[in-house]
Amino acid sequence: MLSIEHEFDATVVTLTDEGDAPLQEDVTVTAYEDRVVFEQYDAREDRVMTVVLSPLQVEELLAALDLPEGVYRRKDDGG
Repeated sequence: MLSIEHEFDATVVTLTDEGDAPLQEDVTVTAYEDRVVFEQYDAREDRVMTVVLSPLQVEELLAALDLPEGVYRRKDDGG
């Protein structure tokens, strides 16, 4: 299950794990103009873990999901 909220300066997507146990904690993805923030509560540490990616890193992550193993470099789009 997921929810989407459009706020003033960001879009917030919350991913909720459903199904058979063991289930993972919710993941909140907050997309700003200049960064994307992933947050998930870690019960072992009793704190929220945060990962911040640039928009380019998110694009590369999405592209990587469709690629075979290997090392890749994006082509320079500039002249």
